[in-house]
Amino acid sequence: MGVFIQSSAQISIQEPLCNNYVTKPVLHDEPYVRAIECDYKAFIDPISARRMGKILKRAIAVSVTALKASNVTMPDAVITGTGLGCIENTEKFLSAMTMEGEEFLQPAFFINSTHNTISSQVAIYLKCHGYNNTYSHRGISFESALMDAFMQFETGSAASALVGGDDEMTPGYFALLDKLNYWKKSAGGPGAMAGETAVAFVLSNEVSPVELSGVEILFKPTADEMNRRLTAMCERRGISIGDIDAIFVGRSGDVDGDRIYDAFCGKFFPDREQFTWKKLFGESFTSPAMGMYVADELLRSDRKPLLKHVLVYNHFQNKDHSLILLSKC
Repeated sequence: MGVFIQSSAQISIQEPLCNNYVTKPVLHDEPYVRAIECDYKAFIDPISARRMGKILKRAIAVSVTALKASNVTMPDAVITGTGLGCIENTEKFLSAMTMEGEEFLQPAFFINSTHNTISSQVAIYLKCHGYNNTYSHRGISFESALMDAFMQFETGSAASALVGGDDEMTPGYFALLDKLNYWKKSAGGPGAMAGETAVAFVLSNEVSPVELSGVEILFKPTADEMNRRLTAMCERRGISIGDIDAIFVGRSGDVDGDRIYDAFCGKFFPDREQFTWKKLFGESFTSPAMGMYVADELLRSDRKPLLKHVLVYNHFQNKDHSLILLSKC
């Protein structure tokens, strides 16, 4: 039984809820860019929206948009990956408690501050009573959610799933990471651009133009282990590593991190076409969701008609590595 991508939607630092980034990309030269918001009145009642943080409104908007574009009316599962969760509400709650004490706190900030609020709010909005789970594993949060969905299909527990990758970056948290030299680890390099991610995919077992052929997560892999896992993932799809036509890599401008991608491509795909996405969409803990979105969109388009199998490869601090294999049907 295959797992197929029926539709997807994004809100990011590019124009939201569309693919205009292909022909009219929004270019940024700042080190930190917040997402371009859409008109949420089309999705959420304004009174309800007042009590929601930006990340919740974005997650609902991309989820509803993706579902409307698919043949799935109600998913069997809602699974979300988020590295930071609702950090903006968390900051507001903690700041208010620090400045005003515990007597005048707004409960909405606390209620909407936990990581699993995103997946829960999406399910409540959709009135979905099925499987609901959240993964918060820093740089592999989205891949963990995607792997969970993949296993739900393999075990027959679900025939459809709504999988999201959501992260926001507040000015305060950006400044904190900047002090730790998170965005630019090596002198002389351009450094990574911080962005925000809200992506939703509708997966089902009904055949569609793009198949999710495999997901792998590795911790500090050796070259031999990477080769074994990559080979095994391809064999399960009935192909070899040599059949992969192109690779999407998470180069961000971080010199140290980009060397890992250079080494990976040089060893396994020296003659394959390479694409990147972080220069347009920025870096976040769930940026691989954006990479999968771009790869899926390219396979569906006619811009590269010869592409059949593409691989999305990302790593987080050279510790957690992920591989996502997509195939055109």
